[in-house]
Amino acid sequence: MLTERAAADLQDRAALWSIGEACAHDVVMAACDALVAGLDTPALRVLAACTRGEADYDVPDLLPAALEELGLGFCPPGSLAGQEAAVRALARRLLGGELTPRELAFQVHQHFGHELPPAETLAELDDEYDTLEYGERTRAQIDADVVAEAGRLAARAGSAMAAM
Repeated sequence: MLTERAAADLQDRAALWSIGEACAHDVVMAACDALVAGLDTPALRVLAACTRGEADYDVPDLLPAALEELGLGFCPPGSLAGQEAAVRALARRLLGGELTPRELAFQVHQHFGHELPPAETLAELDDEYDTLEYGERTRAQIDADVVAEAGRLAARAGSAMAAM
C-alpha cells in the first residue's frame, strides 16, 4: 500500500511538473520518497540522485524511463493525456487538503481554460466564484460542487490506474 501511494505521488508530481505546477526538484523528491517506500529500479535511483542544480536539466530525460520501469505511464508535457493527468493530480491535492476549492478551480481554469473536457466543470465553477456577488449561489455551495467534482475526477483516475 505504501509503495502504491509513493508510485501514485511520483506520477502526480510528474503530471504537475509537465504543466509547471511542480518544479523538477519536486519530481526528484517524489523519486526519493518512492525509493524509501520500497520501490527500486535503476532509472528511479538515478532520478532520485539528482541534485537540485541537476534536476531542471536531467528530469526531462530521466523521468520517462523511471516511470516506465515502474510500470507507470508517462505523459509528455503538452499532451492531452498529460493535461488530463494534471487535472486529476490537482483534484487529489484538494482532496488531500493541499488546496482549497477556490484554488483548485482557479488553477485548473488558469491552465486549461474551457478547452479541456475533464476540466470544464471546474472552469465553470471558477467563473461562478468570480460572480458570487451577482449570482444566486453561495460560496459554500460552489465549494461543495468543486469538492464533488474533485472526488469524481479522483475516482476516475483510480479506475484509469487500475487499468494500466
